[in-house]
Amino acid sequence: MSHIVTVQDAVTAFEPWMEPTDAELDAIEQEMPLILAGVDLVDAQIIALDRTPNEVDNRRIRRARNRVLAARRELANRTAGASLPGGAA
Repeated sequence: MSHIVTVQDAVTAFEPWMEPTDAELDAIEQEMPLILAGVDLVDAQIIALDRTPNEVDNRRIRRARNRVLAARRELANRTAGASLPGGAA
């Protein structure tokens, strides 16, 4: 059996319009603290997966969860403040 493969994806895979725009990269940069906090939370949860979580594991997960919440709060406050026209509070 021979497989038929399209070359369209390979030809258009590196087109400039497929790259992220500057605005998208800036949005990712602003969300990076939240992304990194989420990675830390997942890491803490993965560590506790293969055994019964002890007190240190519970603290690690709780602190990571608090960092995620703090990063979400900071991001929400930053985006809410940026969306108000004229600098109104």
